[in-house]
Amino acid sequence: MSDDRTRGVSLRGAVDLSSLVSRAEKPAAASGAGAESEGSGASRLVVSVDDRSFNDLVELSGTVPVVVDLWAEWAEQSTRLSAALIKLVREYAGRFVLARVEAERSPQLARAFQAQQVPTVAAVIAGRPIGLFVGELPEPELRDAIEQVLAFAAQNGVTGTVPVDDADDADASGEPAAPAEPPLPPLHQEAFDAIDRGDYPAAIEAYKKAIAQNPADDDAKAGLAQVSLLDRLQGKVLEDVRAAAAAAPADVEAQLDVADVDLSGGHVEDAFDRLLALFPALDAEGKARVRERIVELFEVVGSADPRVAKARGRLANLLY
Repeated sequence: MSDDRTRGVSLRGAVDLSSLVSRAEKPAAASGAGAESEGSGASRLVVSVDDRSFNDLVELSGTVPVVVDLWAEWAEQSTRLSAALIKLVREYAGRFVLARVEAERSPQLARAFQAQQVPTVAAVIAGRPIGLFVGELPEPELRDAIEQVLAFAAQNGVTGTVPVDDADDADASGEPAAPAEPPLPPLHQEAFDAIDRGDYPAAIEAYKKAIAQNPADDDAKAGLAQVSLLDRLQGKVLEDVRAAAAAAPADVEAQLDVADVDLSGGHVEDAFDRLLALFPALDAEGKARVRERIVELFEVVGSADPRVAKARGRLANLLY
């Protein structure tokens, strides 16, 4: 593993960890959040996890965001970054948990987070992993990454905290921890509340109102795309969707459904390839339908993702 750094933070394109969780074998004995604690001063905030014990952290991520540090003892950048993350998790006093994973001893987790280098840092929010960055970051950029994780967690209704001892309520300088995030915009909060109760149409309407009020609200656009995907998938059975698509390869709606399923399961390139391959043979109405859907899926994954840039270029070539 090398220690080259990848700049930028991607908070989209999440891949479902449910299959990993279902295979994970719980350890016979566990402490705290189900993993080995990292010292008495941060027993609830910093935990060591491996392929067996990660299940508990996935469950915890439905309450509080979990930042995952895939590290190796032999890599100096990795150990320095781990120290910086431990400092920040104490400073934020329970607003996120740091899970430390020795990449070479946890190959299943390394594969799940696509860790080709150390350090690799990711997050898990509401059971879904999110790629953050590779390599060592200066503290201001590292802090910014944590703030983005917290903001994204709030968008998904994950706003809990982990109780900490009084001694952990201040950062290394003795200053109080960072203040709580300001309240969400009313329509965003309305959308999150609707998602919490499983009312996706109401969440869609709330996001549409937010966009109507502020057409530049990128968070609302991303939220609308994500909750629309959830709404379309509700009640559908994977095997039935794939069977219908295989039986009718030219049926636009059947192919749109399987593209949704592919993307929701983390098969982003498969979803894009399916729709782009279908596009040239369609009539004008079908092309408009597929274009609308693939642009919406771009929003779900995020424009910064290289897979989106590649697919967007292919779509442009097909259109023009």
